[in-house]
Amino acid sequence: MKLLLIEDDEAVAHVLAEAFGSQGHETAVKYTGEDGLAYLTRERPDAVVLDVRLPRLNGVAVLREIRATDPTLPVIIMTGLATPGEIAEVRRLGVAEIVEKPEILRHFSEALARIAGRDRPQDAT
Repeated sequence: MKLLLIEDDEAVAHVLAEAFGSQGHETAVKYTGEDGLAYLTRERPDAVVLDVRLPRLNGVAVLREIRATDPTLPVIIMTGLATPGEIAEVRRLGVAEIVEKPEILRHFSEALARIAGRDRPQDAT
């Protein structure tokens, strides 16, 4: 899959991008919500992996902007510190998956498989 990773911690972003790459995913990395949104005006990845805690424009605001222009783009939220209100809001905005940051590498492949499964036409049998 072609992924957009929006993560402000460069070390975390590097580790995640390498892990995703080792699973065969092409990953573009952006370190701010603004840069991620700018990327989305030029490219459409198969999914966005989005941190909730970002400087200036946080992940919830980024997801709102994504939904305003592309209501079907799968977005996986990564969080270690999201509030219950933020979790409720990203669910309301139609996030595809929510993965806790300490568990991201363990559960990411499963989350992508669920997203890929939603994109396949259902068998008419």
